[in-house]
Amino acid sequence: MPILNAKFLSSLILCFMISTLSLFAQNVTSIVASSEDISDNLDLEAVASVFGESKDLEDFEKRLNDPKTQISNLDLNNDGEVDYLRVVETTDGSIHTISIQSIIAKDQYQEVAVIVIEKDTKGETQVQVVGNLDIYGPNYYVIPVYPVVPVFFTFFWIVPYHPWYSPWYWGYHPPYFRPWRPYPAYRYRANIHVHINVHNTYHRTNVGIDSRNQLSNTKNNAYFKNNPDKSFKKRNPGVNNRNELNNNRKSKNIQKDYKSTGRAVKSTTKPTNKSTKNPTSTKSGNNLTNNQKTKSNRKPPQQPNTSPSNNSYSRPSTPMPSHSYSRQAPSRSNIRRTRH
Repeated sequence: MPILNAKFLSSLILCFMISTLSLFAQNVTSIVASSEDISDNLDLEAVASVFGESKDLEDFEKRLNDPKTQISNLDLNNDGEVDYLRVVETTDGSIHTISIQSIIAKDQYQEVAVIVIEKDTKGETQVQVVGNLDIYGPNYYVIPVYPVVPVFFTFFWIVPYHPWYSPWYWGYHPPYFRPWRPYPAYRYRANIHVHINVHNTYHRTNVGIDSRNQLSNTKNNAYFKNNPDKSFKKRNPGVNNRNELNNNRKSKNIQKDYKSTGRAVKSTTKPTNKSTKNPTSTKSGNNLTNNQKTKSNRKPPQQPNTSPSNNSYSRPSTPMPSHSYSRQAPSRSNIRRTRH
């Protein structure tokens, strides 16, 4: 009889441990991010960042496909390797449109985003990165603001100007390109942030700089022609675009965390109520009351800030315009055949 009681007690303890571990596992998985989406595999802020750091459009294409930084995680043709992204530029008056296209098969390209560069009436260059509507949904824009205008932007306004057209195509890639296996989207999102220049400002908006710059690309839309059921609207019914998808994910994660912990999560975002003017920073101090003047006189004067600037960005010397834009297709001696 004591042996049976011991066996019963052991079984009871084992059941209790299994149920506890199961409950713990449910709590852990309840706060995992939502299911993956195609738009998770190319961060347009990272694209805007490397664009501002490039020397020209040829260098920009190289940075997009650099195996060391791995800016892209797109594998649209599902061959187990990240697609090569080619860059093709077109001009229309004062507007330059730079198309970023994924090479998915022979003579088949899928445009994933475009960068629109335009000079406004004040002579200032404005940049916007527009996500393809089948990948990111309609009206998804990232507008970068660079603290120092990249030098190669001046090339867009010289006369004559030769647009850049990538010489690479299916099976023929530059020697530096070594295809890598795509990561899970959650890992890509965690790693890509180190390649986003924090000195830039990125505005995510549903309104573009120019209403004419709406993507309606039908020529280089091979992937979604073959897979119409995988468009953004089909993947995310009832969701407008990538901005709304991000907001919905944040809301769901907050709800899941509340269910798992029983406590609401406080937002760590601080309100930004910065005033553009300081009402007490006048030269004569006439806006101060007498009491404020008396208190301010008791404080020792502040030392001026003489510390050197830590701004790591300095304007490089202006290079001569590159003539690589008129570059012809590479000869077979300089190209490297890559298996897909």
